[in-house]
Amino acid sequence: MSGKTITVENLVRRFSLRVLAGENLNEKLITQSRVHRPGLEFVGHFDFFPTERIQILGRKEINYLHKLSKEERKIRIGNIVHYHPPCFIVTAGEEGLTYLTKYCIEEGIPLLITNKPETTSEFITYLDAYLVKEMAPEMSIHGVCVNVSGIGVLLRGNSGVGKSETAHTLIGRGHRLVADDIVVLKKLSPQTLLGTHDEKTKEFLALRSVGLLNVVRMYGRKAFQEETRIALDINLTKWEKDALNNELEQEAEFTDYMGVKVPTIEIQLQPGRDVAGLIEAAANNWYLRQQGYSAAEEFMSRIASDISDQSAD
Repeated sequence: MSGKTITVENLVRRFSLRVLAGENLNEKLITQSRVHRPGLEFVGHFDFFPTERIQILGRKEINYLHKLSKEERKIRIGNIVHYHPPCFIVTAGEEGLTYLTKYCIEEGIPLLITNKPETTSEFITYLDAYLVKEMAPEMSIHGVCVNVSGIGVLLRGNSGVGKSETAHTLIGRGHRLVADDIVVLKKLSPQTLLGTHDEKTKEFLALRSVGLLNVVRMYGRKAFQEETRIALDINLTKWEKDALNNELEQEAEFTDYMGVKVPTIEIQLQPGRDVAGLIEAAANNWYLRQQGYSAAEEFMSRIASDISDQSAD
């Protein structure tokens, strides 16, 4: 498991930002996945100033600075640049920012400006989402990740058990491949696990006896998805006679990935068994459970009702 840092240069490329001041952008590291608007700091309150965060200057902050006298502005800006945040990003235009550019150049702090006409709050929403995803703790596992009817599913199992072949069958039924062989898992929150590829294997599916397939080239864009939230973990195993669980309601089991518990089930493979269909059923059943429905509970309720009716007779 690892948590990542990104550089200011990554931000410039991702959001097409213009650089008003700053050199060596690749050397400026961002270590926090949240941003900050230094409104209170401009008026002198520094008790909780998160100096390691990106500092966002919107129209309110810029208008406030414009109204200050030259000497007062020098003090207010100097108090903030003294802490050397990773960068400043201006979202309200660059009119009259000569003074701010000057201080950033002197202190070696990148000063960036947005090009798109979005509001400050909109830009912060996009930037926060990007930072959380890019800097999330992550790990890689051996397996396959697919999106089945909008539900992210991990397929695990020993090498050669049939994970990729099963994924290929699911693609043929209209579902989507996310990653084959190496699945990158990112922890976005204590309850949210994102599955994606490692770039090198993007769009590729390896089938024994057939070789490497590019699913987008063969089946179109609908066959592939960049990422998916992981909802279900399915362990594919070889068939063992009399080992299947035939109870109405199986006891819930979970697999822990970086502290996120993912519901786990086992599906045994056997020639002629519709494993892809079972995976579809498992995904749809998981969805119904999220809506509060349990087929086993409804069945038992019917039995109880039938017994009650017979007793009444």
